[in-house]
Amino acid sequence: MKVKEIAQAAGVNPDTVRFYTREELLKPTRNPDNNYQQYDTEDLRRLRFARKARQLGFSLPEIRQILDQADDHHSPCPMVRDVFQHRLAEVEREIRELQQLRKRMTAALAAWQDMPDGTPDGHTICRLIEHWDDPAPCCRANEQNEG
Repeated sequence: MKVKEIAQAAGVNPDTVRFYTREELLKPTRNPDNNYQQYDTEDLRRLRFARKARQLGFSLPEIRQILDQADDHHSPCPMVRDVFQHRLAEVEREIRELQQLRKRMTAALAAWQDMPDGTPDGHTICRLIEHWDDPAPCCRANEQNEG
């Protein structure tokens, strides 16, 4: 198969085939008649595998390591489970951080509705950002009265 043919068979674009070839995950031969790269069914299998692994969040070095273990006739499954378990924990942490960011963004947007636009005056750059988390005006008044 030529680049375009293997790309179509795997459901990727030709640049993806070229990328994995440069990264040596695919090992095409050269057609002696025209010097075109020729891919076989093993390359197609590896390309499909790499695409699925990327969809699950595996990095290129991890995919290479999985393929290397398989090429050496060792089961990569224990490593895959371990990597995936750690990756899932990272994703869950990132989701928590994004949820916290969303709360801050929502609070800032709500606070900004009542804040006037300001012109930089040498003391402030953008008061929306600098003061979004100040206590509400009702609370500031109470704090000043208590002080």
